[in-house]
Amino acid sequence: MTVIVGIAGSLRKASFNAALLRVAGERMPAGSELHIASIDGVPLYDADVEAESGVPAAVARLKDAVAGAQGLLIATPEYNNSLPGVLKNAIDWMSRPSRDQARVFQGKPVAIMGATPGGMGTALAQAAWLPVMRSLGLRWYTGGLLYVSRAASVFGPDGGLADPALGERIDKYLAGFLEFVNGRA
Repeated sequence: MTVIVGIAGSLRKASFNAALLRVAGERMPAGSELHIASIDGVPLYDADVEAESGVPAAVARLKDAVAGAQGLLIATPEYNNSLPGVLKNAIDWMSRPSRDQARVFQGKPVAIMGATPGGMGTALAQAAWLPVMRSLGLRWYTGGLLYVSRAASVFGPDGGLADPALGERIDKYLAGFLEFVNGRA
């Protein structure tokens, strides 16, 4: 069984990216599972807190989940044409202490998708993640793109998928990512 950890980069209860991640979890290819982890409860990074208390429990759970998975799937919002601060903060915490960074990230396959109410999907946010992922030693999936524009029209009021064409795009993206994770792409 191939286990992928999914993280949505928004704290909003009705987050389009959390909905996108839930839909992806329902559509994972046979032989794979998506375990959705949360960044809720991750405090703002503070080196003084780290020195005095170590890594917070919420961060330790995230680190262990990612370290134990075969891949990482991020659903990123786009804020002000870039990546979301709350998710960047969680990733920054997960890279601490630096001696543990390789255990969590080194060589781990990562795919990034995103949904936004706007018209450009999350193209700029996804591009902004590239140097971060590179510096952490993650292996970026480049076999496909999944930008979801006008998210309010593709998800129903319950957060379920209201657009069958998007479902097909998600299926193709996940299949490609799983091939990459399993060394077949």
